[in-house]
Amino acid sequence: MKVAIVFWSGTGNTEAMAEILQSAIKENGNEAELISASSFNAQSVSAYDALAFGCPAMGSEVLEEDEFEPMFSQVESSLSGKKVALFGSYGWGDGEWMREWESRTEADGAKVVGTVIANGEPDDTAVNELKNLGGALVE
Repeated sequence: MKVAIVFWSGTGNTEAMAEILQSAIKENGNEAELISASSFNAQSVSAYDALAFGCPAMGSEVLEEDEFEPMFSQVESSLSGKKVALFGSYGWGDGEWMREWESRTEADGAKVVGTVIANGEPDDTAVNELKNLGGALVE
């Protein structure tokens, strides 16, 4: 299975999560490509069997607005029927941005297999959740 891991990271925490997810997917003998949000678009979606999107909470718990949100808005219409995983880090709040993002992605028709959030750097719990998410994405 070929998986795109599309992410934006400001402090490196979401990038670290993307790398953990990539390792988990590759351990199962699948392909996983790390792609920056600015390098991905709606035409890219069809090249992958499954997708993982990573973005930290920004501002008042929203997706990053300059690169990630415009990219995600563009690809949403291509997500119907696709297996999708969502992940990201936050430093405040309670994960509202992830709950809203998950609902939005499900409304796009995607099959959301799970979400993982980490408060700051991914701790042992987040690492284990990311490994499980990688497995769920390629089942």
